[in-house]
Amino acid sequence: MAANILVAFYSRGGSVEALAKAIGEGAEAAGARVRLRRARELVGPEVMALAPGWTDNAARMNAAYEAPTLADAEWADGIILGAPTRFGSPASELRAYLEGLGALWVQNKLNDKAGAAFTSTGTLHGGTEATILSFYPTLSHLGFVIVPNGYGAPLSRAAGTPYGSSSVGAPTENDLEVARHQGARVARVAGALRAARGLSD
Repeated sequence: MAANILVAFYSRGGSVEALAKAIGEGAEAAGARVRLRRARELVGPEVMALAPGWTDNAARMNAAYEAPTLADAEWADGIILGAPTRFGSPASELRAYLEGLGALWVQNKLNDKAGAAFTSTGTLHGGTEATILSFYPTLSHLGFVIVPNGYGAPLSRAAGTPYGSSSVGAPTENDLEVARHQGARVARVAGALRAARGLSD
């Protein structure tokens, strides 16, 4: 059964954006309807100006992607969350969106949907697994069925972790292929969960 997949991400320099696009491609290849959404900045222009390229990249991406909404999460049968690592945790811009889903949680509107995560770090061992895993307790509280990558993708033992897609800096082609696998896998599971919830295409 075709699923609705929301890829909600925050990206500052473009690495997480590239993974998000590959995940969306994988989900679409598996027959899903996909929405890519970028969370917005929580800091002002004076802070953004301190990091070269941040202002320009934000303007480009905000023009290309709508911000994620409660309506997107309600529409979705599966949500795949992506954010760069910030001191071993997901960037607060994406966390703010995730933590704002309480209005749906209190109505049990997120139960039995698929949930997954991905990230990018600036350095090797820079918190990749910690960042992905830190999404999962929140997804559990919200009622999602967590869908890790596992090692099913042909390149998964060479790129990424079993928990979700990742990269160190700009994604390699191997990283992007694992991301496509993630999108397809979550789409398949989300479709099965959609059918189990008694929804039709």
